[in-house]
Amino acid sequence: MAKIGAPLDLEKFSCSICLDLLKNPVAVPCGHSYCSSCIESHWDEEKNKGIYSCPQCRKEYIQRPDLEKNILLTELVEDLKKTELQAAGPEDVSCDVCSGRKLKAVKSCLVCLVSYCEEHLQPHYQSAAFKKHQLVEPSKKLQEKMCSLHDEVMKIFCRTDQQSICYLCLMEQHRGHETVPAAAERRQKQKELKESRLNIQQRIQEREKNVEQLQQQMEAINVSADEAVENSEESFTQMICLIQKRSGEVTQQLRSHQQTAVSELKELQKKLEQEITELKRKDVQLEQLAHTEDHTQFLLSYPSVSALSEPTHSSSIQTAPVRYFEDVAAAVSESRDKLQKLQDILEDTGTNIPLRTTEEELSLPPPQQPPQPQPETRADFLQYSQQITLDPNFAYRYLLLSDNNRKVTYPEAAQTYSFYPDRVTGWYQVLSRESLSGRHYWEVETRGGVDVAVSYKNISRPGNPTECGLGYNDKSWALYCDSNRFVFWHNNIETPVSGPQSSRVGVYLDHTAGILSFYSVCGTMTLLHRVQTTFTRELIVLDFYIFFCHQIPLSLILSTGNVSRTTKNIKNLNVVNNGHVTV
Repeated sequence: MAKIGAPLDLEKFSCSICLDLLKNPVAVPCGHSYCSSCIESHWDEEKNKGIYSCPQCRKEYIQRPDLEKNILLTELVEDLKKTELQAAGPEDVSCDVCSGRKLKAVKSCLVCLVSYCEEHLQPHYQSAAFKKHQLVEPSKKLQEKMCSLHDEVMKIFCRTDQQSICYLCLMEQHRGHETVPAAAERRQKQKELKESRLNIQQRIQEREKNVEQLQQQMEAINVSADEAVENSEESFTQMICLIQKRSGEVTQQLRSHQQTAVSELKELQKKLEQEITELKRKDVQLEQLAHTEDHTQFLLSYPSVSALSEPTHSSSIQTAPVRYFEDVAAAVSESRDKLQKLQDILEDTGTNIPLRTTEEELSLPPPQQPPQPQPETRADFLQYSQQITLDPNFAYRYLLLSDNNRKVTYPEAAQTYSFYPDRVTGWYQVLSRESLSGRHYWEVETRGGVDVAVSYKNISRPGNPTECGLGYNDKSWALYCDSNRFVFWHNNIETPVSGPQSSRVGVYLDHTAGILSFYSVCGTMTLLHRVQTTFTRELIVLDFYIFFCHQIPLSLILSTGNVSRTTKNIKNLNVVNNGHVTV
């Protein structure tokens, strides 16, 4: 069948009920044709009335007429479907020339700024007058290519103002600016896009390798834990009934450490997988942008599409063989041998050894590294410090970050930070990018009332003092310092601290050993207060109106916190040459 040129021909082959091309057309006795399913549904609705009517001529039938397939219409509709004349859907670009029922456009002309269906596009192929016109894939944004001031096509890119302009703009508002043809700028951006894609693909490979390494570590942890549990249970079966309960306790201890270790790795794995998904999505966007034929649309979309987020995890994954629970299994075996010796003593001498002594002999150490000597001199402490940077996503809006996020000031005016769901609200504090685990030492130069504190990372940012106030909950440990006293706070319990007054306070943290110490630094270091506990997760550092020395590898928060424990007349925070703080 030849192509139908006029749009009205399509309406002749459309069902008057669904308004679409006829599907399996059938004829009613009056001669009108409908889709088989449409007329059947229509008559099903009229069944209760006892009369069946034609939707077009309204002729009524007492009995439901028999429907017969319209073979001629069926063939005509099938031929029509094979042609390229298609009606434009909601998501399609419609032909700007069609009158009546709009057909789907197959090309857009950047010279005419008009979209054409196959029929109306023919002059561009047949007439020499259109040979220089540039045809691209159909676009709904043709008007974006027109200059809003001069109603001319924007074919020039102004590098000075980073925007597309027309020839008249070049002679007026952009006179003297650095300008190039849009195609030339497209070629430059195309090179940058290619480099971005290579970077993304490399990061995807690295993250996939990291995920694989994490999976191997989790499998090693599970195997090690299962072996340790099995060995422990075998040892406990040889012990007397007095210590049978210990087997369950050790198993619970092992599973707890196993769950903690696997949970941490799964959390990291989840972050890496999320980053891989995001990188793949970004790669698809860049690929789509790379194939965009329209220079102007390419340049409009390039800044937002080409921006890359910071990597979630930059450190390499440990691939060495892991041993997590062997020390517990060895301790159980050693305890069994000790118990056997005690049993021999009991049999030989008949001495009744108290249960307390037996349980002390059987106490099991947690699976951790052997204790290391603690630093003593200031030089020893300073070896555990390194550089940090502040994260503007976590800064309170009345704090100003500058000097590559190494300086924080209190400007008394709100800053225009972008929205971030975890941003601190209501407390003058800021969080650094790095997390805190292992050994760390930092010093704080104080003026006025200052809280120096550490906290778990999941402490509330917004909230009441018991939730996010330093020392008011079991998630934070804070030393309050002013000109004449020190006070330690934890879990809303106040502990007075005595010691020589100094404007400089040193803080030492050994996360593994569970040690947190505060020192007065004035020529020599004097211990003010020490905490011995068990830290169950990574920490961050929090403080009021201060900034830390530049060597520290921490995740920190600078905070004013509770007004009753701060001074209101402090205005500025500055880092001086020696890396300490002046206020």
